[in-house]
Amino acid sequence: MAPRANWKGFLRLSLVTCPVALYPATSDTEKVSFNQINRKTGHRIKYAKVDADTGEEVANEDIMKGYKIDTDTYIEVSKDELDDLALESTRTIEIDEFVPRTDIDSRYVIRPYYLVPDGKVGHDAFAVIRETIRSMDKVAIGRVVLTNREHIIALEPLDNGLMGTLLRYPYEVRSEKEYFDDIQDVKITKDMLDLAKHIVEQKSGSFEPEQFEDRYEQALIDLINQKRNGLKTTAKAAPKSGGNVINLMDALKRSLANEKQAAPAVAKENGKAKGKKPRKAAAGQREMLLPISGSGKRAAKETVKEPPKKAEKPVRTSARTKKAS
Repeated sequence: MAPRANWKGFLRLSLVTCPVALYPATSDTEKVSFNQINRKTGHRIKYAKVDADTGEEVANEDIMKGYKIDTDTYIEVSKDELDDLALESTRTIEIDEFVPRTDIDSRYVIRPYYLVPDGKVGHDAFAVIRETIRSMDKVAIGRVVLTNREHIIALEPLDNGLMGTLLRYPYEVRSEKEYFDDIQDVKITKDMLDLAKHIVEQKSGSFEPEQFEDRYEQALIDLINQKRNGLKTTAKAAPKSGGNVINLMDALKRSLANEKQAAPAVAKENGKAKGKKPRKAAAGQREMLLPISGSGKRAAKETVKEPPKKAEKPVRTSARTKKAS
């Protein structure tokens, strides 16, 4: 099932307009998630919206927004009043300006989206806008309304589409001065800097996201696999800290020596990997195939016919089968 668009409207550059749809480029639905359950009954916890004074549950149709101005004093704002504030960016992403990509401070970046033509019409206009941005080697800046808020969005070409990155407003970014003012201004010798540079050179490479594994996610999977198979779980020893650095120069020298020793082993491992066909990583949710066993608890539904004889990694399903959040 195709992901659901977070927003649909129009993309406009001056008089050139085309219908577009905005899709989230990232998802957290593939991560292991937990429900809160009652320890005594094994039932899932349900939250109800109640009146803070009377304690009575309130129906959704009786709930409205309020801005607190004093203790127990609120300015009530209805949904209709919020809808009347509708801005042009509610339905149209108007490109206001073009800026160099390097001008955008990474602190202002929120999250990425994919922008594509919506429907069979407007592909020509979309291509004109996309290739204009590409040829200028700049980022287009516009505005879009998501979740009842207007956001700055930076658009740049990505293959045949556009990647839109939501940006924060200046008032949302804290000044670094309140954190950095107390950092001591120390002098670094050339020898220390040279040693540190050698360490960096030993560790240098290209960024390949597929080489990184979410180790905490895998630890959660292993824990659940052990529990569902009735195996005893044991706590791992806490990792040892490096302790206080007494002699910085000595620490740098030992670090460089360690990196040089590790380099041949890494190179040998990479050489073996090149001769093998890379294992294809399956994207999507790791399925919890079996319920966690336990007496007096309501069991979760099984999604396989028979339990595995030993703990094994849950299988990921295709991310395409998951709805975007």
